[in-house]
Amino acid sequence: MRSKLLAFKRNLLCLGAALLFTAVPGSLRAQATLGKIDFPVTGSPQDQQCFIRGVLALHSFWFEEAADQFRECTKADPGFMMGYWGEAMTYNHPLWAQQDAESARKVLAKITDTSKLTARERAYIDAVRLLYGQGDKLSRDIAYSKAMEKIHSEYPKDDEAACFYALSLLGTVRPGDKGFVRQMRAGAIALDVFQRNPDHPGAAHYVIHSFDDPEHAILALPAARRYAEIAPAAPHARHMPSHIFLQLGMWPQVTSSNLSAWQASVDWVARDSRYPCAIITACTGGFTPSSSRDNTARPGS
Repeated sequence: MRSKLLAFKRNLLCLGAALLFTAVPGSLRAQATLGKIDFPVTGSPQDQQCFIRGVLALHSFWFEEAADQFRECTKADPGFMMGYWGEAMTYNHPLWAQQDAESARKVLAKITDTSKLTARERAYIDAVRLLYGQGDKLSRDIAYSKAMEKIHSEYPKDDEAACFYALSLLGTVRPGDKGFVRQMRAGAIALDVFQRNPDHPGAAHYVIHSFDDPEHAILALPAARRYAEIAPAAPHARHMPSHIFLQLGMWPQVTSSNLSAWQASVDWVARDSRYPCAIITACTGGFTPSSSRDNTARPGS
């Protein structure tokens, strides 16, 4: 019984990985919903609009879509420096210790004039340069997190600084690390933002990741129930609630969450031939919507 339950959990987590890296190029349609944030930057109204779309996608780990949005910004306005910051951020996948440092450094090299930026914007750029600076990945993750802590301290009303700091703390955790200090701190920061802005995708998302264990999952249940409604355009946002539902043994919700995410992912694949369905099927180890229903109906079988 236990082996079947563990296999089911592995299938769900693998499905999450498939959804995470499934992507579709091009601009988001106007009606696509990814949440609500406030992140003023130096640039035109058009720059601000595509930048916000990019950050919203970034918060839901829709890395390819976020990168497309930031590139759209800088293609239209090569002098929009924060657009390069955003694209560089898409090359770091902090919770899996994955990073394309070479591509990020090439993008950051395009930031040539920061004289017109605010001190806050320059701090964001300085921080991401540390993320792709010298040293091994963990050393750079720690240096980046310390820089984000400083920004969060200096701009306590900046919810983006708070969320990216929370995520950076999670990004310093490695398999085998003992204790939950960083996770609890990240969760507290993200919860604070979530209470102020219940439509913030990053806040809900990082609350879920912070408390994704049997002892603390109950703290993330409100965020888990909300996240898919905040950002229904992002399949990863539809999948993430299942992490908490799984920890709490809420099997019907696990099923419905992943079926919704699966369908959204399949819809993306249908629109982009670069991502054949076989990729998802292979990554999930044979996971199918029907097997999800069968397994969740009998978690102890």
